[in-house]
Amino acid sequence: MGQFSADDGKGDAGARHEGRDSLFLSATFRCDDLKQRGGDSGGAQVRVRNLSAGGVMVELGRALDRGTAVEIDIRGIGWVSGTVAWSTDGRIGIAFAREIDPRKARKPVGQGTHTPSYAKAIIRPR
Repeated sequence: MGQFSADDGKGDAGARHEGRDSLFLSATFRCDDLKQRGGDSGGAQVRVRNLSAGGVMVELGRALDRGTAVEIDIRGIGWVSGTVAWSTDGRIGIAFAREIDPRKARKPVGQGTHTPSYAKAIIRPR
C-alpha cells in the first residue's frame, strides 16, 4: 500500500499519513458548489484513485475550494460526507467526516457462485 499525505504533498498537512489503497472505481460525487455552477443535482461521476479509512482521492476534472462540504457514494460503503482537503490538476482529496472500512469497496458485487462461460478458458480436446 502506498503512503501519501492528506494534501498530496502540496500543502501544510504533510504530517498526516495513512495507508491508502490504490484502486480504480467509479463513484457518484455531489456538493452544493457543483449545483450552483449548473451541475447535476443528482451528482457527478468521478474516478476514485486512492481510498483510506479517513479519505479519498478522486478525479473530478475541476477545482474545488478547500473546506467545501461534499458527499461521495462509494460502492459497498454508501454515501459518505466530508470536506475538500486539497484540490489540484483535476484531482481532489476528501477528508471523511467519519472513518469507513475501505475493504468494503473491494468486495465483489455479484454472488460469485459460478464463472460465466465467456470468462472460462477454451480447452480443446487433443
